[in-house]
Amino acid sequence: MQTTAGMRERERPLVLIVEDQGDLRLLYVEHLTTSGFDVIEAANGAEAIDHTSAQLPDVVLMDLSLPVVDGWEATRRLKSDSRTAHIPVVAMTAHDGSGELERATRAGCDWFVPKPCPPHALVIEIRRVLQVSE
Repeated sequence: MQTTAGMRERERPLVLIVEDQGDLRLLYVEHLTTSGFDVIEAANGAEAIDHTSAQLPDVVLMDLSLPVVDGWEATRRLKSDSRTAHIPVVAMTAHDGSGELERATRAGCDWFVPKPCPPHALVIEIRRVLQVSE
């Protein structure tokens, strides 16, 4: 597997999936794992901040509507921390409307995918963000 120079040296890219809906999170985790990624999980924004700081994933898939700390605030905190600011954050939200993209971008999200996002489409997006080829 080829990677970009900015990605940490790992056998497989590490993805943090931040999703409060357990069934959807499990679906994404299973599909991403079988698609060649190592995956860690968070059910809320506070967990996302903790896991990102501790494990420095290669990309964070961030639901924006989260309990405890919402995805917008979690992203702002990650992007303001020099240890995690370089990690791409892909916003995932079921909210429709053009304002969501702008709000996610202002929070520091690097990319945006609407939910529901089919698992295979999420894999394509992650590979695009990380510039990873099989």
